[in-house]
Amino acid sequence: MKVTVVGAGAVGATCADNIARKELVEELVLLDIKEGLAEGKAQDMMQTAALLGFDTRITGSTNDYSKTAGSDVVVITSGLPRKPGMTREELIGTNAGIVKGVATNILQHSPNTILIIISNPMDTMTQLALNATGLPKNRIIGMGGTLDSARFKYQLSQHLGCSPADLNALVVGGHGDTTMIPLIRFATWNSIPVTKLLSEDKQKQIVADTMVGGATLTKLIGTSAWYAPGAAGAALVESIVRDQKKLFTCCVSLNGEYGQKDICLGVPVVIGKNGWEKILDFDLNADEKALFSKSADAVRSMNDVLKTL
Repeated sequence: MKVTVVGAGAVGATCADNIARKELVEELVLLDIKEGLAEGKAQDMMQTAALLGFDTRITGSTNDYSKTAGSDVVVITSGLPRKPGMTREELIGTNAGIVKGVATNILQHSPNTILIIISNPMDTMTQLALNATGLPKNRIIGMGGTLDSARFKYQLSQHLGCSPADLNALVVGGHGDTTMIPLIRFATWNSIPVTKLLSEDKQKQIVADTMVGGATLTKLIGTSAWYAPGAAGAALVESIVRDQKKLFTCCVSLNGEYGQKDICLGVPVVIGKNGWEKILDFDLNADEKALFSKSADAVRSMNDVLKTL
C-alpha cells in the first residue's frame, strides 16, 4: 500500500508521522511546494525508524507529483492555516486554487486514489474536490467531523473524569465554529447516556466549548492546531488501508440523506477499503434537524463563493 500526504506543514507532517509509526503502509510520500521542506521532514522521520521500530519507507518531494504515482490514499492538508481572529471561511479564495491544483495533479498519477481533505474551509474544499475531479463520491472524504468528534470526547472526558476512549460521541454538520452540531443526546460513556450524568448547564457548556475548540487553540498557540487534525487524518487512512469499517463523522456528498442534496456535509459514515461505504441515518429530533438544515444553509453560502472565483 502507498499513501501520499500533500502539505509538509505541521498538520501534514503530524499525519505522516502517525501513519509511519503505525506502519499502515509500505510506502509514504510527503509532498510540499516549499523547496526541501518535505525532503527534510521525511529524512527526519526516517531517522526515528531505528528508534521506534517501523519499516515504512518515507520519501519527500518538492512538487514532483510523479513520486506520488500509484497512491491508494492521498491526504490533502495544503493551504494557508488560520491565524487568530480569522475564520475558516476567509481562507476560501486562497485555498480553493491550491486544493484544486493539488487534486488535479494527483489524479494524473493516481487515478484510482481515495482523497481525504483536511484543508480549510474543509466542507467547501471537499465540495471543490468532488466537483473538480469527477471521482466517485465515495472516494472523496472530508476529515472535519472526525476531529470535531474527538474534541467533543475530550470536553466530555474533562467533565466526567473518564477516559476519552470510553466515550461514544459525535459531531455532525459543518466543520465550523457556528455550523457544527455536537449530538450530546446520543453521547454515551460505555453505554450510559451522558445526559444522565451531567446537568443541563454542563451539557450546554460542553457543546459550546466543543464548537469553539479550534478557535480556542488558534488563540492559544497563534495558528491552527496540528496534533489532533493530523491524528484524525491518520485514523481515516488506517480505517481505509486496513478495511476496518469504523464509524466516523466525515464530510461526504449527500443525496437525500438527512434531508439534504448536492452538498458535502458531516454525517456518520462507515470507512473501509472503498472509501466511505455507508451513511448511518441517526434519528434526529426536530431541534437537531433544524440545526442541521441551518448548518447546510451556511455551508451552501460558503460554497457559493466558489462560483465567483
